Amino acid sequence: MTEVYVSREKKNLGHPQCAGLIRKAVEKTLEAEGITDHCIVSVLLTDDEGIRKANREFRQIDRATDVLSFPLNELTPGEFRAEDCERELSTGAVLLGDMMLNLHRCEEQGEEYGHGFNHEIQYLAVHSMLHLLGYDHERSEAEEKEMFGKQEIVLEAMGLER
Repeated sequence: MTEVYVSREKKNLGHPQCAGLIRKAVEKTLEAEGITDHCIVSVLLTDDEGIRKANREFRQIDRATDVLSFPLNELTPGEFRAEDCERELSTGAVLLGDMMLNLHRCEEQGEEYGHGFNHEIQYLAVHSMLHLLGYDHERSEAEEKEMFGKQEIVLEAMGLER
């Protein structure tokens, strides 16, 4: 069982269907990784202004991006161990972390890549989930190849291509 809490930083950001799309992407990523534990993920939908502020505050990078991931655990990619993770006190559910998705960038990139908003929001949710599960693409070429390979496996399982 997976709980995905989706909230909006501001009213009127549009795209009411995106919560269901994000949930599907989260579930498919966990399934692809063989994770069946009760997990919780929080998602904040935002815009360029909101994500730029967070990027500046948490990463000291003063620019907007499409997605930010905030893992609660230091996990080894492909070696998920629920017993090593933070837990929700009352239920014992694994707290994986938080993601911020920039809806304006989803619109722009979906149009730019020719696959639309729905595809892009799921792509970014899968990408962020892999970060929450310990994958990284900024430390080395080998890790980048591993993460993007996993990403393609999940997207293919969802019937999506990048």
